[in-house]
Amino acid sequence: MTIITILLLLSVASLIACWVERFNTDLPRWVALFAVAISLLLAVSGLEAPLAFDQQALISSSAHWWQSVSYVWIERFGIEFALAVDGLSYLLLILTLVLGIFSVLCSWTEVQYRVGLFHCNLLLTLVGVVGVFCAVDLFVFFFFWEVMLIPMVLLISIWGHEKRAYAAIKFFIFTQASSLLMLISIVALVLLHHQQTGQMTFNYESLLNTQLSDTQGYWLMLGFFIAFTVKIPVVPVHSWLPDAHTQAPTAGSVILAAVLLKTGAYGLIRFTLPLFAQASIEFAPVAMVLAIAGILYGAKLAFAQSDMKRFIAYSSISHMGFVLLGIYAMNAVALAGAVLQMIAHGISTAALFMLAGMVAQRLHTRDLQVIGGLASAMPKLAAFGLFFIVASLGLPGLANFAAEFLVLLGSFSTQPVYAVIAALGLIAGAVYCLALLQRLYWGKQKIPTAYRAPKDLTLRESASLLILALALVYFGLRPQPLLDAAQRTIDGVIEPMLAYKQSQILLVKESQ
Repeated sequence: MTIITILLLLSVASLIACWVERFNTDLPRWVALFAVAISLLLAVSGLEAPLAFDQQALISSSAHWWQSVSYVWIERFGIEFALAVDGLSYLLLILTLVLGIFSVLCSWTEVQYRVGLFHCNLLLTLVGVVGVFCAVDLFVFFFFWEVMLIPMVLLISIWGHEKRAYAAIKFFIFTQASSLLMLISIVALVLLHHQQTGQMTFNYESLLNTQLSDTQGYWLMLGFFIAFTVKIPVVPVHSWLPDAHTQAPTAGSVILAAVLLKTGAYGLIRFTLPLFAQASIEFAPVAMVLAIAGILYGAKLAFAQSDMKRFIAYSSISHMGFVLLGIYAMNAVALAGAVLQMIAHGISTAALFMLAGMVAQRLHTRDLQVIGGLASAMPKLAAFGLFFIVASLGLPGLANFAAEFLVLLGSFSTQPVYAVIAALGLIAGAVYCLALLQRLYWGKQKIPTAYRAPKDLTLRESASLLILALALVYFGLRPQPLLDAAQRTIDGVIEPMLAYKQSQILLVKESQ
C-alpha cells in the first residue's frame, strides 16, 4: 500500500500546487517540497526495506519482492494494477524522490512564471517515474511510461529557453516513436502467451514463461531494446538529449538527466534481459559496440561544446554508455557496476546541472567562451564545481569511480577487447573535464561588466550541493549497501543466462 500512497500523494499534491498559486506564488513550491519529502519518508519507512536494517537478512531472504500490491483493473484483458518493489526498484525509487526534492529547491527562485502549473508538471513527472520503477504489469508499465512523457514535454516547452519548442517536439517524437515499438512488442508477447496458455495477461511474472522461437524472441526484444535505449540514450538515437537539456529549465534538466535516463536502463534490466534471455545473449555483442560508441562519441562531443548544459548532456551520453556496457556484459560484477553507475551518475549529474543553472542565473549566459575566473569571483561555487567535475571523471574514492571500475572489471572477464576500448573513455573523460575546469574557473572572463561581481552560493544552494557531495563520498567509500540491495535482482537476471550458456556449451560438446 505504501507505493499506492506515494502515487496518490504526489498526484493530489500536483493538483493542489496548481490551485494554490492563486493565493500566493510561493505556496506551490512548499506544497511540492512537502509532498516529495513526505513521499520519501513513506518510501524509507513504509517499504520495510531490508537495506535499512540487516544486510544478511536482505541477501538470504527468500522473498523476491519486498512489497507488492495488485488490483484487478481491466479484467477482460487480464490487466491488473500491479506494483511491486525489490532492491533495484527501491534504490531507483529513493533516487527519484531525493532528486525530486533537489529539483524543487533548485527552481525556487528561477521559475517565476505559472509557478503552480510548473510544480504540477514536475510532480506528475515524478508520478510517472515512480510508476515505471514499480510496475509489474506490462500495460501499467507502459501507462506510466507515457505519463512521465507529457509533463516533461510541457516543462521544456513552457519554461525552457530560446529554442524550447523545437527541443520539446524533438524529445516527444523520439520518445513516442520508440514507445510505439515497445507497445507493439508488448501486445505481441501477450498474444503469443495467450495462444500457448489460453490466458490473457499482462503480468510480468506470467509472461516470463512464454515460449518464443528464435525469430519471435529476437524481434520482440528489439522493440523493447529500441524504446529503452532511446531513453538512455544510445548513439545513434541520442540527438534529442543535448537539445532537451540545453533548453529545459534547471529542474527539468535535473529530473531528465538524473532520473528519466535511468528508466531506460531499468527497463533493460527488468524486462528485456529476463523476457528475452536467448535473444539478449545473441544481441549482446551489438549492444556492447553501441555502448562503446556512446562512451567515445559522447566524450568527443563533450570536449567540443561551448554551452555548459550541452557539455553535461554529452558527458551523460558517455557515462550512460558504461551502464549499457555493464548490462550486456552478461556478468554479475559488471551488472552490479551498471546499477551503481545509475545511482552515481544520477547524483553527480544532478549536481552539475544545478551548478550550471546557478551560473546561468547569475551571469545570464552558459557560454564557456565568455565565462571565466569563477574561482575568484565565486569561490564556494568553484569548490563545489571542482568536486563534482572530478567526481564525473571518475576520481578514486567517489561513487562514479567504483561504478565504472566494476563495469570494466566485469566486462573484461567476458569481453576483454571491448573493456579495453571502453577504458579509453575514462581517459577522454579526464581530458574534457579538466578542460572544462580550466575554462570555467581560471579562464579569461569576457562577460558583460554588469555581471562581473556575482553573488556566491546561498545557504540553501550550498546545503543542497553539500548533501549530494557527501552522498558521492559515502557510496564511493562504501558502495556495498547499494550492491547488496540490488543483489537478488542481479542474480535473477544473470542466473538464467548463465544456465542457457552452459546448456549451449553442452549441446556443442555432445554434437562433437
